[in-house]
Amino acid sequence: MSWWWTGAVAAAREKVYDERPKTSPSVALIIGVTGIVGNSLADILPLSDTPGGPWKVYGVARRPRPAWSEDHPVEYIQLDVYNAKETQSKLSPLTDITHIFWTTWANRPTEAECCQVNGAMLQNVIDAVLPNAPNLSHICIQTGHKHYIGPFETFGKIKPHETPFIEDVPRLDVPNFYYTLEDITLETCKKKEGLTWSVHRPAVIFGFSPYSMMNLIGSLCVYAAICKHENVPFTYPGTKGAWNCYSVASDADLIAEHQIWASVDPYAKNEAYNCSNGDLFKWKSLWKVLAEQFDLEYVEFDENQDYVSLAERMKDKGPVWDEIVKQNKLTPTKLEEVATFWFADVIFSGECMLDSMSKSKEHGFLGFRDTTKSLLSVVGKMKAHKIVP
Repeated sequence: MSWWWTGAVAAAREKVYDERPKTSPSVALIIGVTGIVGNSLADILPLSDTPGGPWKVYGVARRPRPAWSEDHPVEYIQLDVYNAKETQSKLSPLTDITHIFWTTWANRPTEAECCQVNGAMLQNVIDAVLPNAPNLSHICIQTGHKHYIGPFETFGKIKPHETPFIEDVPRLDVPNFYYTLEDITLETCKKKEGLTWSVHRPAVIFGFSPYSMMNLIGSLCVYAAICKHENVPFTYPGTKGAWNCYSVASDADLIAEHQIWASVDPYAKNEAYNCSNGDLFKWKSLWKVLAEQFDLEYVEFDENQDYVSLAERMKDKGPVWDEIVKQNKLTPTKLEEVATFWFADVIFSGECMLDSMSKSKEHGFLGFRDTTKSLLSVVGKMKAHKIVP
């Protein structure tokens, strides 16, 4: 029985899977394979006991294949999917694709531009795959909590949905590239009988990927390493509200499991789902755990301290990071490659963005993660791959 099956529908699901052809493997196309969730999908999909398999996996990313992903049994394709001609050339020959996992995004100065570029990227992939892969059966789209609170440029300017977020609330009346991705996907599924979809909305993601534009824990590991190197206090770079409020997070491996579930379970298809760990935490507690991992003294939040963003604190630390990499014989990286301090500032300036996992549970997904253990797992991977000391 699968790691998510439980309850009265288990027998029916087993019957459905028993009827799947055993000699025809599922074939995944991961767009954003070096990203924080794409990396987890590349870890999990090839495993022998992953539901829906055996899986063959193609992985697409803009960069050359990094050393830390070389052990994944994935056919790696270096490709910028914003380039329509190159996308057509490299993806149209992949006629065996059965599932698309969309885990990438591109940032632009305005949300209107984000809608244009991210929509074009997805459309380019669909235009290359849909006419040429006759067995394409599912498109899985990853978005997130900005579905409920609006894009970065509208933070504090519009009223977000009340928490806990539930999936069936109406869209906010602002441009949002998440909505663009959903619209393109649903329109595509109308064009082919039997083609299904799912949308996954994680909270802040805890996972390993040095190549992610929104890797919070990786950025905090880098911040901790710099504090250790400079022998300065590891102070929390956020607001009192974010320090004290209850928060939720999403483990990258859990998101991957959630996406695979929705891609192969007939009871899960054609729905949008929140995807968080299932527990609550406070940053005041996790900060102590993180400090311990780098042998740093835990520092309580000081309400009287002047607020200085993490991006501001770290703006001139490139040479310091170069020195840390050299002294500790780490994997060669630049500070801007492994840390997204602006994103940490976004997370640490807000408060109380909770969601509900009831819909996923009702449809049969009972996966969960302990957020503290998730944090420790990411730190361990960062150290094991010699990204941080």
